[in-house]
Amino acid sequence: MTGAGMMDCRKALIETQGNMDAAVDWLRKKGQKVAALRGDRDAKEGVILARTSADNRWGIALCISCETDFVSKNADFVAFAQRIMEAAIAHNVQSAEVLNAVEVSGVKIADLVNDKLASIGEKIGITKFERIDAEFVASYVHGANRMGVLVGLNLPEAEAGKDVAMQIAAMNPVAVDASSVAEDVVSREKAIIIDQIRNDPKMAGKPEEMINKIADGKLNAFFKESTLLAQAFVKDGGVTVGDHLKTVNKDLKVLSFRRIALG
Repeated sequence: MTGAGMMDCRKALIETQGNMDAAVDWLRKKGQKVAALRGDRDAKEGVILARTSADNRWGIALCISCETDFVSKNADFVAFAQRIMEAAIAHNVQSAEVLNAVEVSGVKIADLVNDKLASIGEKIGITKFERIDAEFVASYVHGANRMGVLVGLNLPEAEAGKDVAMQIAAMNPVAVDASSVAEDVVSREKAIIIDQIRNDPKMAGKPEEMINKIADGKLNAFFKESTLLAQAFVKDGGVTVGDHLKTVNKDLKVLSFRRIALG
């Protein structure tokens, strides 16, 4: 999950009594560079789809999970997942729970899932469901149904929407901008940064005021790297995503996004 060495991972788990999230933080505080964990590692294998309504006013992304890539790449299973997505769009569903109750040819999707489970011998299910409603919603599926993105915009800009969705797929931002980063994420990140600074021998004996100023600078660097509008635009590294959108339309705004992935 983290890319850290086995013995380092073992020590982290011992130090944190087996708490996975705390173990990742422990590794980071010790200066380890670990893989980003942003909630997209739940589904081991499966098919991810993302689609919008005909008028692009709303969109749905979902994951139909399975246990092996052999099944996920099977044409029949992909068609099964697409059938579920078509039902989700046709019935304008709001949640996975509602989707499971939708009937296709007189059979509930939950029952279709159970029948498929029995026929292929693997645990399957609708394990991820995201929806966005906005003035304009763009969707994007990447890597043979291994990742899906929805982007909500305030204006109907199809090409810009696709570009932003591809950016999100590639760079996995945590929020639209610094102001929309969850408070607990900011607090956690700053605590890790402060511990990293204190663990630096060069900072031994330095006053707390200096440590906090350095931490604020590093936190700003985190926002630049991890928030969508501040990231370098993947199609032109010389501008940020926010700058690019202004060239498309000065009033264009990203309202929200959702990204789901296998991993």
